[in-house]
Amino acid sequence: MTDDSELVVADGLQRSCCSPKPELGARPLLSCEQAGDLEGLFKLLANDTRLRLLHALVRAGELCVSELAAALEMKPQAISNQLQRLAGPGILASRRTGNNIYYRVIDPCVVTLIDRGLCLMEDNRAART
Repeated sequence: MTDDSELVVADGLQRSCCSPKPELGARPLLSCEQAGDLEGLFKLLANDTRLRLLHALVRAGELCVSELAAALEMKPQAISNQLQRLAGPGILASRRTGNNIYYRVIDPCVVTLIDRGLCLMEDNRAART
């Protein structure tokens, strides 16, 4: 599990997750608009393929579409469609080299969120056994 303030990604660099903000309990109640935006983010991430893509990218640092397709055993077009959904809100960045487009995670907060989700899932599983 990573610390709240820093994140180590596959390239070994530590990146700050977010700029300093008040703790959740000290913030005003979410507005309807904020809650809707947060719901949209969770819906975007609530997809097994997109979660696996993000995890593969965190592990490798950067992968092209064909490498991701092979890792997830899916067609490159299906992978590209999912990657575009993640690139739109600024979760991923891409670069083109020849015929290949390489993707990487640029929002360390998303990585922390997935890491925390895995932690919750594993702790809940351990508590049930």
